[in-house]
Amino acid sequence: MNEFISTPEKTEVDLLIVNGHVLTLNGRDDRFPDGAVAVQGAEIVAVGDTASIEARFHARKTLVARGCVVMPGLVNGHTHAAMTLFRGLADDLPLMDWLHRHIFPAERKLTEEWVYRGTLLACAEMILSGTTTFCDMYLFEHMVARAAAEAGMRALVGEVLYDFPSPHYGPIENGLRFTESLIREWAGDPLVHVAVEPHAIYTCSPDLLRRCDEIARRFDVPLIIHVSENEAEVRQVQELYGCRPVEHLERLGMLGPHLIADHCVALDDRDMELLAARSAQVIHNPESNMKLASGVAPVPKLLERGVNVALGTDGCASNNDLDLFGEMDTCAKLHKVMMLDPTVLPARSVLRMATRNGAGALGFGGKVGELTPGMWADIIVVDFGRPHLTPLYEPVSHLVYAARGADVRHSIIHGRLVMEDRKLLTLDVEEVMDHARAIARVVRS
Repeated sequence: MNEFISTPEKTEVDLLIVNGHVLTLNGRDDRFPDGAVAVQGAEIVAVGDTASIEARFHARKTLVARGCVVMPGLVNGHTHAAMTLFRGLADDLPLMDWLHRHIFPAERKLTEEWVYRGTLLACAEMILSGTTTFCDMYLFEHMVARAAAEAGMRALVGEVLYDFPSPHYGPIENGLRFTESLIREWAGDPLVHVAVEPHAIYTCSPDLLRRCDEIARRFDVPLIIHVSENEAEVRQVQELYGCRPVEHLERLGMLGPHLIADHCVALDDRDMELLAARSAQVIHNPESNMKLASGVAPVPKLLERGVNVALGTDGCASNNDLDLFGEMDTCAKLHKVMMLDPTVLPARSVLRMATRNGAGALGFGGKVGELTPGMWADIIVVDFGRPHLTPLYEPVSHLVYAARGADVRHSIIHGRLVMEDRKLLTLDVEEVMDHARAIARVVRS
């Protein structure tokens, strides 16, 4: 009598990434040197050794990641995406001179078409350098939302609000109504989310800030604002309101887990204690702060106090790129030299700032920032078969200190392959750059 041993049927999934060094960046920091990730729809369904994953699943498409690191996509916590159009327009200037004599005048000429084209350029740059999620504050943000959706990127966007008339919406009342309509328009979208975004304390009255906070709380969305970007801003706020910027936000009742405070360079101990006590989010933008000579944010002290600090690039007019790999390298080294301590901000901490911390700051905690079953499939594959990444002892070290955005080979966002073998699948890069060059000719003239 013949006996047959049945083998369990494999489950079909949309995508398998196999034979890579998988860094989950989960709470246990699990890693699989010959690992695999299975993706079905928008979600990760399994992570583990390649042999065990291949025994359980077969896929419609398989990416072989031999010689590569497979990891969560990077989260850019603060951008002005369409400012790619102003890259290199005004360099080597103080912050207020840069803003009032160059950037604000240029922005008065902005159109929604320009913002759309500039954001597509930013999305192309970010996808090509490993960023899968970004947070944006700018004008004509409905076009930023549209561009992000077309590029297949995850984004948190919000119209910049201030007391003076906007080139987009005019008087502030229109801006507040526009923000509410934008929140309603994108509610439930899988990729694009909306925040309320007053520009800064020195451009927004207390009444406007309170109204922004009320809208954010009513719709349960983040509230985003530039805070204490430099000492000059702190002095200006002290002259206006008799207290420092963080204290001003505290008096207005705005500090809380929903508040995302960009920059936070010029902080004292009381500021840091308040940010920690209210569980506010902080976005660190080291290269922009260095270029504008704004100072260095006290990131190690904030982290010691339990503040969630994430990483951002700021806009291309003050950075001048959107490469978070470069930002991680700068961040780690800057704080070591500032503290004269090589143990400050180790590579593992900085990598988390660009992944898990960023996801938590933007309200995506538990959904992106790590490779865990049930999470959204935002994944990048980084090619380590390069001279500058050889030999390999510790992949986290290489990711922070040696890798570049150009080393990213594949990118998956919400389960969709948006870049394969360095080729963007959602955008025509040459067309995107041609439009940006045409706009630059108008700006230059």
